[in-house]
Amino acid sequence: MLTYMPERANSGNIIYAKPCIKATLLQKKRKTMSNLSFDDRDGTIWHDGEMIPWRDSKVHVLSHALHYGSSVFEGIRVYGGKIFKLTEHSQRLVESAKILGFKIPYTVEEIDAATQKVVDENNIVDGYIRPVAWRGSEMMGVSAQKNTIHLAIAAWEWPSYFDPEARMKGIRLDNAIYRRPNPETAPSRSKAAGLYMICTLSKHAAEDRGYHDAMMLDWRGQVAEATGANIFFVNKAGEIHTPTPDCFLDGITRRTVIGLAKDRGYKIVERVIMPDELGDFEECFLTGTAAEVTPVAEIGEYKFTPGDISRQLVEDYDRTVRGQALEKVNVA
Repeated sequence: MLTYMPERANSGNIIYAKPCIKATLLQKKRKTMSNLSFDDRDGTIWHDGEMIPWRDSKVHVLSHALHYGSSVFEGIRVYGGKIFKLTEHSQRLVESAKILGFKIPYTVEEIDAATQKVVDENNIVDGYIRPVAWRGSEMMGVSAQKNTIHLAIAAWEWPSYFDPEARMKGIRLDNAIYRRPNPETAPSRSKAAGLYMICTLSKHAAEDRGYHDAMMLDWRGQVAEATGANIFFVNKAGEIHTPTPDCFLDGITRRTVIGLAKDRGYKIVERVIMPDELGDFEECFLTGTAAEVTPVAEIGEYKFTPGDISRQLVEDYDRTVRGQALEKVNVA
């Protein structure tokens, strides 16, 4: 899974529907925040062990990460002041760095504590957290084994503003112009910044054609994921099918939703899915830290009708991240 980066309120990740009054107010709040440049905001950022003013968190122009992509990151959500799956994200951050050949100079426990401090000091209630680790500027060249490893953690308010009814309208996906690479050619098990270049290009191309996002195939021509989220399909028998994550991240949200679906009695099938099979499915949805559970209404020439299974998982996920008990309804 490639996690969605929060974007402008009109950028295409939004599911357009007539919102309720509360949702409208939340939209306005997010729109106001979206007009602020990310380098010019109030607040504090945890940067290499210290809480510093937001505007003072800087990276030198000759940092290795900027030139050679030696950076890893996470996207984490806060709901009602509580961080969802924090330790799992911190563990993945550390592991991603190892895959890229460097060690973050903090333990998972220290990263967890620093993240909580950022949320507390910035008074985040519903928000987004971005930890990022990167190679510094001591050496400039392909090899940079003596460079300092830096870590920063930022967080900002980012409220959800559509209820399940609005979300059920579904989004439109184009077919991506790039494909997920063979794991022998890229560190696909790492949440590495460089792997997102083709995602940005594919999403920009989709937006230019009037779509919200794009579905990516892998190098074999098999269905992989969206540009920043994992993808699921529901067939006529009510089975949920999803691509095997062998060249993209097995997302934390993906695993959470699979668990919720199994708890409801739905059959989960992880397998190879070819593009010409899309016409056999009735429902489709995406999962991700930012996407949460987002139904899909269209992928290129194929149409889907967000239905009961998508709705159930939207509601179950929303309850789960907010620590609420799930309604015990037999939907299998």
